[in-house]
Amino acid sequence: MAKLKITGKDLRGIGYPESPVISLAMGLMEKHHKHSRLEDVLKILSNVKARPEDYLEHPVLGKIAEGLVPKPQPGDTEISLNGEGISFPIFGSAFIEQGALSQMYTAAKLPVAVAGALMPDAHAGYGLPIGGVLATDNAVIPYGVGVDIGCRMCLSVFDIDPKELNQKTSFFTKTLGEVTLFGSGAVFQRAEDHEVMERREFREIALLKGLHGRAWKQLGTSGSGNHFVEFGLVEIDELDPVLGVPAGAYLGVLSHSGSRALGANIANHFTKVAKELRRLPQEAANLAWLSLNEQEGQEYWLAMNLAGDYASACHHVIHEKVAKALGRKPLRRVENHHNFAWKEKWEGRDVIVHRKGATPAGEGVLGIIPGSMTAPGFIVKGKGASASVNSASHGAGRRMSRTAAINNITQHALQDALQEHGVTLIGGGLDEAPGAYKDIREVMKAQTELVDTLGRFYPRVVRMDGAAHKPWQKKARKVEEDDAGEVMGE
Repeated sequence: MAKLKITGKDLRGIGYPESPVISLAMGLMEKHHKHSRLEDVLKILSNVKARPEDYLEHPVLGKIAEGLVPKPQPGDTEISLNGEGISFPIFGSAFIEQGALSQMYTAAKLPVAVAGALMPDAHAGYGLPIGGVLATDNAVIPYGVGVDIGCRMCLSVFDIDPKELNQKTSFFTKTLGEVTLFGSGAVFQRAEDHEVMERREFREIALLKGLHGRAWKQLGTSGSGNHFVEFGLVEIDELDPVLGVPAGAYLGVLSHSGSRALGANIANHFTKVAKELRRLPQEAANLAWLSLNEQEGQEYWLAMNLAGDYASACHHVIHEKVAKALGRKPLRRVENHHNFAWKEKWEGRDVIVHRKGATPAGEGVLGIIPGSMTAPGFIVKGKGASASVNSASHGAGRRMSRTAAINNITQHALQDALQEHGVTLIGGGLDEAPGAYKDIREVMKAQTELVDTLGRFYPRVVRMDGAAHKPWQKKARKVEEDDAGEVMGE
Protein backbone atom coordinates (compact mmCIF):
# COMPACT_ATOMS: atom_id res chain seq x y z
CA MET A 1 0.00 0.00 0.00
CA ALA A 2 1.29 3.50 -0.87
CA LYS A 3 2.39 5.68 2.01
CA LEU A 4 0.04 8.40 3.19
CA LYS A 5 0.65 11.82 1.66
CA ILE A 6 -1.34 14.65 3.20
CA THR A 7 -1.12 18.32 2.24
CA GLY A 8 -1.92 21.63 3.81
CA LYS A 9 -4.62 22.08 1.19
CA ASP A 10 -6.29 18.87 2.40
CA LEU A 11 -6.39 20.18 5.96
CA ARG A 12 -7.56 23.65 5.04
CA GLY A 13 -10.31 21.93 3.07
CA ILE A 14 -11.73 20.43 6.28
CA GLY A 15 -11.53 23.75 8.08
CA TYR A 16 -8.10 23.67 9.75
CA PRO A 17 -6.87 27.22 10.50
CA GLU A 18 -3.82 28.75 8.81
CA SER A 19 -1.44 27.96 11.66
CA PRO A 20 1.39 25.62 12.72
CA VAL A 21 -1.21 23.01 13.69
CA ILE A 22 -1.38 22.18 9.98
CA SER A 23 2.31 21.27 9.80
CA LEU A 24 2.03 19.43 13.10
CA ALA A 25 -0.96 17.37 11.94
CA MET A 26 0.67 16.52 8.61
CA GLY A 27 3.84 15.29 10.26
CA LEU A 28 2.13 13.24 12.97
CA MET A 29 -0.40 11.58 10.68
CA GLU A 30 2.20 10.73 8.02
CA LYS A 31 4.32 9.15 10.75
CA HIS A 32 1.68 7.28 12.76
CA HIS A 33 -0.89 6.54 10.01
CA LYS A 34 1.44 6.15 7.05
CA HIS A 35 -0.48 3.19 5.62
CA SER A 36 -4.00 4.57 6.18
CA ARG A 37 -6.22 5.92 3.45
CA LEU A 38 -6.33 9.70 3.05
CA GLU A 39 -10.11 9.84 3.48
CA ASP A 40 -9.88 7.89 6.77
CA VAL A 41 -7.18 10.19 8.11
CA LEU A 42 -9.15 13.30 7.14
CA LYS A 43 -12.20 11.93 8.94
CA ILE A 44 -10.13 11.44 12.11
CA LEU A 45 -8.75 14.97 11.83
CA SER A 46 -12.24 16.37 11.24
CA ASN A 47 -13.38 14.76 14.49
CA VAL A 48 -10.41 16.25 16.35
CA LYS A 49 -11.21 19.70 14.98
CA ALA A 50 -14.88 19.39 15.95
CA ARG A 51 -14.15 18.40 19.58
CA PRO A 52 -10.46 18.95 20.36
CA GLU A 53 -11.09 18.81 24.13
CA ASP A 54 -12.02 15.12 23.78
CA TYR A 55 -8.59 14.26 22.38
CA LEU A 56 -6.23 16.15 24.68
CA GLU A 57 -5.10 12.95 26.42
CA HIS A 58 -4.59 10.97 23.22
CA PRO A 59 -0.90 10.01 22.78
CA VAL A 60 -0.79 11.18 19.14
CA LEU A 61 -3.86 13.29 18.47
CA GLY A 62 -3.45 15.17 21.74
CA LYS A 63 -0.73 17.35 20.28
CA ILE A 64 -3.00 18.34 17.42
CA ALA A 65 -5.89 18.93 19.79
CA GLU A 66 -3.80 21.33 21.89
CA GLY A 67 -3.32 23.52 18.85
CA LEU A 68 -7.07 23.58 18.18
CA VAL A 69 -8.41 24.28 21.67
CA PRO A 70 -9.60 27.90 21.84
CA LYS A 71 -7.27 29.99 23.96
CA PRO A 72 -8.48 32.36 26.64
CA GLN A 73 -8.20 35.96 25.53
CA PRO A 74 -5.36 37.84 27.23
CA GLY A 75 -6.50 40.23 29.90
CA ASP A 76 -5.10 43.57 30.99
CA THR A 77 -3.83 42.24 34.31
CA GLU A 78 -0.10 42.69 34.73
CA ILE A 79 1.78 39.51 35.55
CA SER A 80 3.76 39.84 38.78
CA LEU A 81 7.39 38.83 39.08
CA ASN A 82 8.51 36.52 41.87
CA GLY A 83 9.95 38.29 44.88
CA GLU A 84 13.46 36.88 45.07
CA GLY A 85 13.66 34.82 41.92
CA ILE A 86 15.70 31.70 41.30
CA SER A 87 19.35 31.71 42.30
CA PHE A 88 21.95 31.41 39.54
CA PRO A 89 25.75 31.23 39.38
CA ILE A 90 27.84 34.02 37.85
CA PHE A 91 31.03 32.95 36.09
CA GLY A 92 33.74 35.60 35.85
CA SER A 93 31.82 38.05 38.03
CA ALA A 94 34.86 40.32 38.41
CA PHE A 95 34.48 41.63 34.86
CA ILE A 96 30.72 41.64 34.28
CA GLU A 97 29.13 45.10 34.26
CA GLN A 98 26.08 46.00 36.33
CA GLY A 99 23.67 46.27 33.40
CA ALA A 100 24.02 42.59 32.54
CA LEU A 101 23.67 41.59 36.19
CA SER A 102 20.50 43.64 36.60
CA GLN A 103 18.93 42.10 33.51
CA MET A 104 19.74 38.59 34.68
CA TYR A 105 18.31 39.24 38.15
CA THR A 106 15.09 40.42 36.49
CA ALA A 107 14.92 37.33 34.27
CA ALA A 108 15.39 35.13 37.34
CA LYS A 109 12.13 36.52 38.77
CA LEU A 110 9.95 35.37 35.88
CA PRO A 111 7.23 32.93 37.02
CA VAL A 112 8.39 30.46 34.34
CA ALA A 113 12.09 30.57 35.32
CA VAL A 114 13.57 27.25 36.49
CA ALA A 115 17.35 27.70 36.33
CA GLY A 116 19.89 30.16 34.99
CA ALA A 117 23.51 31.20 34.73
CA LEU A 118 25.54 34.19 33.60
CA MET A 119 28.59 33.59 31.43
CA PRO A 120 31.92 35.44 31.83
CA ASP A 121 31.54 37.33 28.54
CA ALA A 122 28.19 38.80 29.58
CA HIS A 123 27.10 42.33 28.75
CA ALA A 124 23.76 44.11 28.58
CA GLY A 125 21.35 43.40 25.75
CA TYR A 126 17.58 43.53 25.21
CA GLY A 127 15.56 41.34 27.54
CA LEU A 128 17.97 38.59 28.54
CA PRO A 129 21.57 39.86 28.62
CA ILE A 130 24.12 38.65 26.10
CA GLY A 131 25.79 35.76 27.91
CA GLY A 132 22.59 34.94 29.77
CA VAL A 133 21.30 31.37 30.10
CA LEU A 134 17.74 30.76 31.28
CA ALA A 135 15.83 27.49 31.59
CA THR A 136 12.05 27.84 31.66
CA ASP A 137 9.02 25.64 32.20
CA ASN A 138 7.33 24.97 28.83
CA ALA A 139 7.82 28.59 27.74
CA VAL A 140 9.94 30.28 25.10
CA ILE A 141 11.00 33.94 25.26
CA PRO A 142 11.65 35.44 21.80
CA TYR A 143 14.00 38.06 23.24
CA GLY A 144 15.57 35.33 25.38
CA VAL A 145 16.70 33.84 22.07
CA GLY A 146 17.50 37.20 20.51
CA VAL A 147 17.02 38.98 17.21
CA ASP A 148 19.74 37.12 15.31
CA ILE A 149 18.21 33.67 15.78
CA GLY A 150 20.68 30.82 15.35
CA CYS A 151 23.74 33.07 15.20
CA ARG A 152 26.55 30.54 15.16
CA MET A 153 30.20 29.67 14.76
CA CYS A 154 31.50 27.33 12.08
CA LEU A 155 35.10 26.11 11.73
CA SER A 156 36.47 24.00 8.88
CA VAL A 157 39.90 22.45 9.45
CA PHE A 158 41.99 21.68 6.34
CA ASP A 159 45.06 19.49 6.10
CA ILE A 160 47.03 22.34 4.51
CA ASP A 161 50.32 23.79 5.79
CA PRO A 162 49.32 27.03 7.59
CA LYS A 163 52.56 28.64 6.35
CA GLU A 164 50.63 29.24 3.13
CA LEU A 165 48.69 31.95 4.97
CA ASN A 166 51.81 34.14 4.84
CA GLN A 167 53.01 32.90 1.47
CA LYS A 168 49.73 33.40 -0.38
CA THR A 169 48.03 36.22 1.54
CA SER A 170 46.64 37.77 -1.64
CA PHE A 171 44.97 34.48 -2.60
CA PHE A 172 43.25 34.14 0.76
CA THR A 173 42.24 37.81 0.70
CA LYS A 174 40.74 37.37 -2.77
CA THR A 175 38.92 34.20 -1.70
CA LEU A 176 37.25 35.94 1.24
CA GLY A 177 36.11 38.65 -1.12
CA GLU A 178 34.37 36.08 -3.33
CA VAL A 179 32.70 33.61 -0.97
CA THR A 180 30.20 35.90 0.79
CA LEU A 181 28.68 39.37 1.05
CA PHE A 182 28.57 41.46 4.24
CA GLY A 183 26.09 43.95 5.64
CA SER A 184 22.45 44.26 6.68
CA GLY A 185 21.12 44.80 3.17
CA ALA A 186 23.45 42.41 1.36
CA VAL A 187 21.75 40.09 -1.16
CA PHE A 188 22.97 37.91 -4.02
CA GLN A 189 21.49 38.62 -7.44
CA ARG A 190 21.53 34.88 -8.09
CA ALA A 191 20.19 32.74 -5.26
CA GLU A 192 22.06 29.66 -4.03
CA ASP A 193 20.44 26.23 -4.05
CA HIS A 194 19.86 24.60 -0.66
CA GLU A 195 17.22 22.23 0.70
CA VAL A 196 16.43 24.57 3.60
CA MET A 197 14.63 26.86 1.15
CA GLU A 198 12.20 24.05 0.32
CA ARG A 199 11.02 23.63 3.92
CA ARG A 200 7.27 23.41 4.38
CA GLU A 201 7.33 26.12 7.09
CA PHE A 202 7.82 28.69 4.34
CA ARG A 203 4.50 27.57 2.87
CA GLU A 204 2.53 26.84 6.05
CA ILE A 205 3.37 29.79 8.33
CA ALA A 206 1.87 33.05 7.13
CA LEU A 207 4.73 35.27 8.35
CA LEU A 208 7.36 33.18 6.59
CA LYS A 209 5.65 33.22 3.21
CA GLY A 210 6.53 36.87 2.77
CA LEU A 211 10.13 36.36 3.91
CA HIS A 212 11.06 33.51 1.59
CA GLY A 213 12.26 35.57 -1.38
CA ARG A 214 14.65 37.79 0.55
CA ALA A 215 15.88 34.87 2.66
CA TRP A 216 16.81 33.00 -0.51
CA LYS A 217 18.79 35.98 -1.84
CA GLN A 218 20.57 36.34 1.51
CA LEU A 219 21.49 32.64 1.73
CA GLY A 220 25.27 32.50 2.18
CA THR A 221 25.66 36.17 3.13
CA SER A 222 27.11 37.47 6.40
CA GLY A 223 25.93 40.15 8.81
CA SER A 224 27.46 43.39 10.00
CA GLY A 225 28.76 44.27 13.46
CA ASN A 226 30.92 41.50 14.90
CA HIS A 227 30.21 38.97 12.15
CA PHE A 228 33.17 37.71 10.16
CA VAL A 229 34.75 35.09 7.93
CA GLU A 230 38.47 34.54 8.44
CA PHE A 231 41.38 32.27 7.57
CA GLY A 232 43.77 31.32 10.32
CA LEU A 233 46.10 28.87 11.99
CA VAL A 234 44.51 25.94 13.82
CA GLU A 235 46.56 24.28 16.56
CA ILE A 236 45.28 20.99 17.99
CA ASP A 237 46.83 20.04 21.33
CA GLU A 238 46.32 16.27 21.18
CA LEU A 239 44.12 13.71 19.49
CA ASP A 240 40.71 13.82 21.15
CA PRO A 241 38.29 11.00 20.31
CA VAL A 242 35.37 13.39 19.88
CA LEU A 243 37.17 15.94 17.71
CA GLY A 244 39.09 13.25 15.84
CA VAL A 245 41.87 15.51 14.52
CA PRO A 246 45.52 14.52 15.30
CA ALA A 247 47.71 16.99 17.19
CA GLY A 248 49.37 19.49 14.89
CA ALA A 249 49.03 22.74 12.94
CA TYR A 250 46.40 23.18 10.21
CA LEU A 251 44.81 25.84 8.06
CA GLY A 252 41.30 26.76 9.10
CA VAL A 253 38.40 28.98 8.07
CA LEU A 254 36.13 30.34 10.80
CA SER A 255 32.83 32.13 10.28
CA HIS A 256 30.40 33.93 12.57
CA SER A 257 26.95 35.05 11.45
CA GLY A 258 23.28 34.24 11.87
CA SER A 259 19.88 34.10 10.22
CA ARG A 260 19.94 37.56 8.67
CA ALA A 261 16.64 39.36 7.97
CA LEU A 262 14.70 36.11 8.33
CA GLY A 263 15.56 35.74 12.01
CA ALA A 264 15.12 39.43 12.73
CA ASN A 265 11.60 39.49 11.35
CA ILE A 266 10.64 36.33 13.25
CA ALA A 267 12.04 37.73 16.50
CA ASN A 268 10.39 41.12 16.23
CA HIS A 269 7.01 39.71 15.17
CA PHE A 270 6.78 37.15 17.94
CA THR A 271 8.13 39.49 20.60
CA LYS A 272 5.23 41.80 19.76
CA VAL A 273 2.83 38.84 19.98
CA ALA A 274 4.28 37.76 23.33
CA LYS A 275 3.95 41.27 24.75
CA GLU A 276 0.31 41.41 23.65
CA LEU A 277 -0.42 38.09 25.38
CA ARG A 278 1.50 38.80 28.60
CA ARG A 279 1.87 42.21 30.16
CA LEU A 280 4.89 42.29 32.43
CA PRO A 281 6.33 45.07 34.60
CA GLN A 282 8.30 47.62 32.58
CA GLU A 283 11.71 46.27 33.60
CA ALA A 284 10.74 42.81 32.34
CA ALA A 285 8.63 43.79 29.31
CA ASN A 286 11.15 42.38 26.80
CA LEU A 287 11.02 39.01 28.57
CA ALA A 288 7.41 38.27 27.58
CA TRP A 289 7.06 34.57 26.82
CA LEU A 290 4.94 32.22 24.74
CA SER A 291 3.73 28.91 26.12
CA LEU A 292 4.47 25.91 23.93
CA ASN A 293 0.86 24.86 24.53
CA GLU A 294 -0.29 27.94 22.63
CA GLN A 295 -0.62 28.21 18.89
CA GLU A 296 1.63 31.26 18.93
CA GLY A 297 4.28 29.39 20.91
CA GLN A 298 4.16 26.41 18.55
CA GLU A 299 4.42 28.73 15.56
CA TYR A 300 7.40 30.59 17.00
CA TRP A 301 9.12 27.31 17.83
CA LEU A 302 8.78 26.10 14.24
CA ALA A 303 9.93 29.45 12.85
CA MET A 304 12.88 29.64 15.28
CA ASN A 305 14.10 26.19 14.31
CA LEU A 306 13.78 27.05 10.64
CA ALA A 307 15.83 30.21 11.21
CA GLY A 308 18.48 28.15 13.01
CA ASP A 309 18.70 25.70 10.14
CA TYR A 310 18.83 28.61 7.70
CA ALA A 311 21.74 30.16 9.64
CA SER A 312 23.56 26.82 9.49
CA ALA A 313 22.91 26.64 5.73
CA CYS A 314 24.41 30.11 5.27
CA HIS A 315 27.65 28.92 6.87
CA HIS A 316 27.70 25.70 4.88
CA VAL A 317 27.33 27.62 1.61
CA ILE A 318 30.30 29.82 2.56
CA HIS A 319 32.48 26.92 3.71
CA GLU A 320 31.73 24.86 0.62
CA LYS A 321 32.80 27.79 -1.56
CA VAL A 322 36.02 28.05 0.44
CA ALA A 323 36.67 24.31 0.10
CA LYS A 324 36.16 24.57 -3.65
CA ALA A 325 38.61 27.49 -3.86
CA LEU A 326 41.17 25.50 -1.85
CA GLY A 327 40.55 22.36 -3.87
CA ARG A 328 40.29 20.32 -0.67
CA LYS A 329 37.66 18.83 1.59
CA PRO A 330 37.94 19.69 5.28
CA LEU A 331 39.22 17.14 7.76
CA ARG A 332 36.63 18.27 10.28
CA ARG A 333 33.88 20.82 10.70
CA VAL A 334 32.94 22.09 14.14
CA GLU A 335 29.93 24.39 14.63
CA ASN A 336 27.42 25.58 17.19
CA HIS A 337 24.52 27.99 17.65
CA HIS A 338 24.68 30.59 20.40
CA ASN A 339 21.35 32.48 20.07
CA PHE A 340 18.74 29.77 20.39
CA ALA A 341 16.40 27.77 22.63
CA TRP A 342 16.54 24.00 23.08
CA LYS A 343 14.29 21.38 24.67
CA GLU A 344 16.57 19.69 27.20
CA LYS A 345 16.67 17.81 30.48
CA TRP A 346 18.06 19.69 33.46
CA GLU A 347 18.43 17.73 36.69
CA GLY A 348 15.81 15.28 35.42
CA ARG A 349 13.30 17.96 34.46
CA ASP A 350 12.06 18.91 30.98
CA VAL A 351 12.95 22.54 30.34
CA ILE A 352 13.43 25.04 27.54
CA VAL A 353 17.01 26.35 27.70
CA HIS A 354 17.63 29.81 26.23
CA ARG A 355 21.26 30.57 25.41
CA LYS A 356 21.48 34.16 24.30
CA GLY A 357 25.13 34.60 23.46
CA ALA A 358 26.11 31.34 25.16
CA THR A 359 27.62 28.13 23.78
CA PRO A 360 26.03 24.70 24.37
CA ALA A 361 28.45 22.78 26.60
CA GLY A 362 26.80 19.48 27.38
CA GLU A 363 29.14 16.58 28.13
CA GLY A 364 31.23 15.86 25.04
CA VAL A 365 29.61 18.63 22.95
CA LEU A 366 32.06 20.49 20.69
CA GLY A 367 32.00 24.24 20.18
CA ILE A 368 33.98 27.32 19.16
CA ILE A 369 34.54 30.33 21.44
CA PRO A 370 36.15 33.19 19.45
CA GLY A 371 38.28 36.02 20.82
CA SER A 372 38.69 39.07 18.57
CA MET A 373 40.25 39.87 15.20
CA THR A 374 43.71 39.46 16.79
CA ALA A 375 43.00 37.14 19.74
CA PRO A 376 42.68 33.34 19.43
CA GLY A 377 39.43 31.45 19.36
CA PHE A 378 39.14 28.25 21.38
CA ILE A 379 37.96 24.82 20.21
CA VAL A 380 36.22 23.37 23.25
CA LYS A 381 34.45 20.27 24.52
CA GLY A 382 31.69 20.65 27.09
CA LYS A 383 31.87 19.08 30.53
CA GLY A 384 28.11 19.00 31.09
CA ALA A 385 28.14 21.26 34.15
CA SER A 386 24.69 21.40 35.73
CA ALA A 387 25.52 24.71 37.42
CA SER A 388 25.83 26.50 34.07
CA VAL A 389 22.85 24.61 32.60
CA ASN A 390 25.34 22.90 30.25
CA SER A 391 26.56 26.21 28.82
CA ALA A 392 29.72 28.29 28.33
CA SER A 393 30.54 31.75 26.96
CA HIS A 394 30.12 32.53 23.26
CA GLY A 395 33.17 34.77 22.97
CA ALA A 396 35.33 37.28 24.81
CA GLY A 397 32.48 39.74 25.31
CA ARG A 398 32.63 43.50 24.92
CA ARG A 399 34.25 45.76 27.48
CA MET A 400 33.43 48.89 25.45
CA SER A 401 30.28 49.82 23.59
CA ARG A 402 30.67 50.57 19.90
CA THR A 403 30.40 54.30 20.52
CA ALA A 404 32.99 54.15 23.31
CA ALA A 405 35.36 52.15 21.11
CA ILE A 406 35.07 54.66 18.25
CA ASN A 407 35.68 57.55 20.66
CA ASN A 408 38.60 55.97 22.53
CA ILE A 409 40.50 53.75 20.08
CA THR A 410 42.50 55.35 17.28
CA GLN A 411 43.05 54.00 13.78
CA HIS A 412 46.76 54.01 14.53
CA ALA A 413 46.22 51.77 17.60
CA LEU A 414 44.15 49.36 15.53
CA GLN A 415 46.81 49.14 12.81
CA ASP A 416 49.52 48.56 15.41
CA ALA A 417 47.51 45.67 16.93
CA LEU A 418 46.96 44.11 13.50
CA GLN A 419 50.64 44.39 12.60
CA GLU A 420 51.76 42.99 15.96
CA HIS A 421 49.66 39.85 15.43
CA GLY A 422 50.28 39.49 11.71
CA VAL A 423 46.61 39.98 10.77
CA THR A 424 45.35 41.27 7.43
CA LEU A 425 41.97 42.99 7.87
CA ILE A 426 39.41 43.49 5.12
CA GLY A 427 36.68 45.82 6.32
CA GLY A 428 36.16 46.06 10.05
CA GLY A 429 36.18 49.31 11.99
CA LEU A 430 37.16 50.82 15.30
CA ASP A 431 33.93 49.54 16.86
CA GLU A 432 35.34 46.01 16.40
CA ALA A 433 38.93 46.82 17.40
CA PRO A 434 40.57 44.23 19.69
CA GLY A 435 40.69 46.77 22.51
CA ALA A 436 36.87 46.86 22.60
CA TYR A 437 36.82 43.27 23.87
CA LYS A 438 37.64 41.53 27.12
CA ASP A 439 40.76 39.36 27.34
CA ILE A 440 39.62 36.00 25.95
CA ARG A 441 42.25 34.16 27.98
CA GLU A 442 40.82 35.56 31.22
CA VAL A 443 37.33 34.63 30.07
CA MET A 444 38.47 31.07 29.41
CA LYS A 445 40.10 30.86 32.86
CA ALA A 446 36.74 31.76 34.39
CA GLN A 447 35.05 28.72 32.82
CA THR A 448 37.53 25.87 33.19
CA GLU A 449 34.87 23.90 35.05
CA LEU A 450 32.55 24.25 32.05
CA VAL A 451 34.71 23.25 29.06
CA ASP A 452 38.00 21.59 28.11
CA THR A 453 40.17 23.32 25.50
CA LEU A 454 41.15 21.02 22.61
CA GLY A 455 42.80 23.57 20.35
CA ARG A 456 43.00 27.19 19.24
CA PHE A 457 42.34 29.22 16.11
CA TYR A 458 44.61 32.22 15.42
CA PRO A 459 43.18 34.74 12.90
CA ARG A 460 45.43 35.73 10.01
CA VAL A 461 43.18 37.06 7.20
CA VAL A 462 39.94 38.59 8.51
CA ARG A 463 36.95 39.92 6.60
CA MET A 464 34.15 41.93 8.24
CA ASP A 465 31.51 44.37 7.06
CA GLY A 466 33.55 47.53 7.52
CA ALA A 467 30.64 49.93 7.02
CA ALA A 468 31.08 53.16 8.94
CA HIS A 469 29.20 53.09 12.25
CA LYS A 470 27.01 56.14 12.86
CA PRO A 471 24.71 56.86 15.83
CA TRP A 472 21.60 56.61 13.63
CA GLN A 473 22.62 53.09 12.61
CA LYS A 474 22.17 51.69 16.10
CA LYS A 475 18.47 50.87 15.70
CA ALA A 476 18.92 49.48 12.20
CA ARG A 477 21.76 47.23 13.34
CA LYS A 478 19.71 45.95 16.24
CA VAL A 479 16.95 44.82 13.90
CA GLU A 480 19.15 42.33 12.11
CA GLU A 481 22.18 41.42 14.25
CA ASP A 482 21.35 40.58 17.82
CA ASP A 483 24.63 39.93 19.58
CA ALA A 484 26.31 42.18 17.02
CA GLY A 485 24.07 45.13 17.81
CA GLU A 486 23.19 44.65 21.46
CA VAL A 487 25.92 46.49 23.28
CA MET A 488 26.22 48.27 26.57
CA GLY A 489 26.40 52.00 27.09
CA GLU A 490 24.91 53.23 23.82
